[in-house]
Amino acid sequence: DSAAEEAGLQIGDILIAVNGTDVPSMPHSEAANLARKGPDILTMVVGSDISRYPNTPRPTCRGYLHKRTQSAILKGWRKRWFVLKHDGYLHYYKHKKDEGKCRPLEVTKLEGAEIGVDTSLGKPFVFKCIPQSGNRIFYFCATSNQEMKRWLEAMDKAVHPVHQNHVWVDVTLHNTTLPPLAIKNPECLGLLHQLDRSKDMWIQHYCILKDGCLYFYATLRSTPAQGGLYLQGYIVTEQSLGSKRSVIELKPPSEEFKTFYLCAENVNENKRWITALKASINKWLPLHQAIQDFMNRPLEETRM
Repeated sequence: DSAAEEAGLQIGDILIAVNGTDVPSMPHSEAANLARKGPDILTMVVGSDISRYPNTPRPTCRGYLHKRTQSAILKGWRKRWFVLKHDGYLHYYKHKKDEGKCRPLEVTKLEGAEIGVDTSLGKPFVFKCIPQSGNRIFYFCATSNQEMKRWLEAMDKAVHPVHQNHVWVDVTLHNTTLPPLAIKNPECLGLLHQLDRSKDMWIQHYCILKDGCLYFYATLRSTPAQGGLYLQGYIVTEQSLGSKRSVIELKPPSEEFKTFYLCAENVNENKRWITALKASINKWLPLHQAIQDFMNRPLEETRM
């Protein structure tokens, strides 16, 4: 695994700050140069796709663990597929294939829980979790010490969540409370139709594009916004779809997220939106590219 993967970074993550300097509005070349000329230890603030309309953040940890059964009839260890979500809830399923297809066997909130290594059972790589609510104790067994540490680190972050946003997140969340024309210096605005595949119909929105976020309103006079789509990592292309020969496809950086199809009033309007969307997304420095730029620095630049 690469250093980025070991740190839990994902393709599509966005670089927000390098060594204490904000980079969202900075050209890629300047941001890359900032990373190259920095100290040996590169400090970055990273943003993931945190859209609330309607994407779901990636799980922070997933994998097989053996769970100690607490049934009065059956005692022992059962292999189960566990998924720790971004919201701090631990889900588990009978099999990996059940994730996303079946209801979890149980969901446990980890915030405020007590977690740690357990040696009372005389079995290696065992750790326990005591949720804040209830008297139940969960015992888990990993396949190695490294795997146990991976889960404990992820669980510890869920137990002690940091409720802190970057200023850009605060601004975008604030913008959703404003009328559409109150958002300053929009990069593009106008009517767009969004495909609702569940109903096979196109829903009209008034949309505002600003700093890599597409805000959706019911009408020009609506407040607040119905939501905002954070576009970092998305790929924008013009496609044909059904009877429409020109639609805007917004393809996410991961298959776990939703692909959006939008359509303006005509082909020229579609092209105007595509140009604006690409420019807004390209303001942001993809994290994997920033890491690669840093790793490719000349040796002499890394010396103190």
